[in-house]
Amino acid sequence: MTACIHIVDDDTDHLSALCDLVATAGYDVRAFEGARDALAALGDCPDMVISDLRMPGMDGIGLLKAVREQTPDVPVVLLTGHGDVAHAVEAIRAGAEDFLEKPYDSAHLLSVIRRTLDAQAARNEVVRLQQVLAERDKTSILGKSRAMRGLRDRIAALASVDLDVVITGETGTGKELAARAIHGGSLRADGPFVALNCAALPEAMAETILFGHGAGAFAHDAGGRAGKLEAAHGGTLMLDEVETMPETIQAKLLRVLQERMIERIGETQPRPLDIRVIATTKTPLRLLDSFRSDLFYRLAGTELVTPALREAGEDIPLIFAHYAQLAARRYGRADPDVPWPMQQKLKRLAWPGNVRELKASAEAYALGLFDAPGPASPPSAAPPTGALTLADRVAEFETREIAAVLEAHAGNTLRAAETLGLPRRTLNDKMRRYGLSSDLGARGGPMS
Repeated sequence: MTACIHIVDDDTDHLSALCDLVATAGYDVRAFEGARDALAALGDCPDMVISDLRMPGMDGIGLLKAVREQTPDVPVVLLTGHGDVAHAVEAIRAGAEDFLEKPYDSAHLLSVIRRTLDAQAARNEVVRLQQVLAERDKTSILGKSRAMRGLRDRIAALASVDLDVVITGETGTGKELAARAIHGGSLRADGPFVALNCAALPEAMAETILFGHGAGAFAHDAGGRAGKLEAAHGGTLMLDEVETMPETIQAKLLRVLQERMIERIGETQPRPLDIRVIATTKTPLRLLDSFRSDLFYRLAGTELVTPALREAGEDIPLIFAHYAQLAARRYGRADPDVPWPMQQKLKRLAWPGNVRELKASAEAYALGLFDAPGPASPPSAAPPTGALTLADRVAEFETREIAAVLEAHAGNTLRAAETLGLPRRTLNDKMRRYGLSSDLGARGGPMS
């Protein structure tokens, strides 16, 4: 696509000659005899502005500042016949891409244009890649625990094959995130990803929503409409909470998946359907009498289980810190500190809502709504304080003391062992026994 350059100069002879020069070099050119006219045309999205410095009314510096305010991504090059160094410095400080003195060499001006457009294209590409990486991060499952490593490996394997998948996992374990990651890593990544929450599917409208309807099928909608299945053509359809799908729809869906053909309601001509189906469920489908076994076997080309948060215990403080940091930055606050004793408490809590619950807790903590993670109970109920045995009390005391010393020494177990007067091997044994970790510096990411 040819770059569009807006050229501004009150000297009509110079303006005409400059436009001819730039147009001959292969660029689209628009000429303006005043800065305010050029400013009014910024909505046409020029790729670059070249302006004379000294003009009546708004001068080149004024135009430069206005362009920087309204369209900061549009580079501006200023020209002057006065060789004023002070103005050159002011222009560069105001954000000018370059500053050329008249009379200028034509070849040099064209090289400045090429260099400026190339530099802007490079900046735009950086922004694009940052956006791509940000989107990719949304579908990234990070963490260093064995459970998370295994999940990533399994997702990578499933992404490489074009099979339907059933994802099973507790509430808040990232089933949709896993589905998006499978789609994003597959050959269908450039196709649509269509998510349908079966639990919110009204039974009276389920068939229309899934299969669509032909022209004239309903009096209130004569034009016809594609359903969710057709909308996912060429990509992936995620059936969230598929266990709640009405039984009357299951048989019709089974036929579509077997034939990969679809008929809209009111039509007799089948349409080809190229989709991959990923179904998610909180309850293993094979255990449900209300879910057709033949549909389960058709959907379950392969199965994936998303692990509960308690199976990735060492990642809990990292995920908590990640979400706390995101929340703090969203509200313009400093990154919150997650002290060592708190990290250990986080790992000991049950988190029955898994990452969804952990995320809510982290966001509340980042906003100062509480001082410590909250009210979830530990995985196994401990006896009341008055009923603790001597061994229980010793273990509780040792856990607190070791955690405090580890925090004081930034997780350095050698220095912590010296402070506690313990052999390092003994300290490591106690840390394993009490579920303590020395890894303070690692950073992980979310699975939500």
